[in-house]
Amino acid sequence: MQVTIDVSMYPFDKEFKAPIKKFISKINLHKDLEIETFPTSTVVQGDYWEAMEAIKDTISLCNDPPEKAVYVLKVIPDYEAM
Repeated sequence: MQVTIDVSMYPFDKEFKAPIKKFISKINLHKDLEIETFPTSTVVQGDYWEAMEAIKDTISLCNDPPEKAVYVLKVIPDYEAM
């Protein structure tokens, strides 16, 4: 099943750009997915299980060392936005 996931990250840090850029650089390592970054979110599209695994792995990488942040995901099954 294909999925489109819209991801927004809200770091609890006044220097919020660096953690967001780290997330974007890490998620873009997943070459088997279609990924596009917009001013307010990053869209990940592809096979459901691969996309969910990529998001999970990227959040885990970005939380080492622990980074206080909120991730908001919109998961749209069976939809190709791009």
